[in-house]
Amino acid sequence: MSEKLPISVAWTGASGLVYGVRLVDVLLNAGRDVNLMLSRAVEQTAPSEMNHPAEGIVERLRLLGPGKLETWEREDFGAPMASGSARVGAMVIVPCSMGTIGRLVAGTSETLLLRAAEVSLKERRQLIIVPRETPLSTGGLENLARLSSWGVTVMPAMPGFYNQPTSPGDLVDFMVQRICDHLDVEVDLSRRWGGVE
Repeated sequence: MSEKLPISVAWTGASGLVYGVRLVDVLLNAGRDVNLMLSRAVEQTAPSEMNHPAEGIVERLRLLGPGKLETWEREDFGAPMASGSARVGAMVIVPCSMGTIGRLVAGTSETLLLRAAEVSLKERRQLIIVPRETPLSTGGLENLARLSSWGVTVMPAMPGFYNQPTSPGDLVDFMVQRICDHLDVEVDLSRRWGGVE
């Protein structure tokens, strides 16, 4: 059996924090260790979208498992994700703001989140981004196309409806299951296409 490396998850200030929170929840419950990074803007979006401060959400997630949650400071470049020689797995940025996407294309690496993504790119590790923005500007579309051409998996938060969702949670689970599919993490959150009796 191959080693299950920690999965890096980053939350940015884009709307759709619920996707990132649910992903961490599901990964931890599936027994996967998670390295979590937050952009500064999450401090603003968390209370607005989830009625809790970001710290409170993270503390609730720490109680889950069997996977282990490790959080990292924004400028902690001593974190394993900041180096290509560290043994870490895939990275998911969910939700991913268009500002973060622009900085990824520019390669600025001024925070751990951006440096970790840059390391994923240079080491050819799996990098998944989940933009949550509408409409998309031409510049944003060009940036997404550039990242895709570099091997990044671009998964906009566009839930399907063939599973006949009955709640916002069903829509979130559809996307989280699709992310987990790409991470090769076995979960059963949403009915799949062809799964209708």
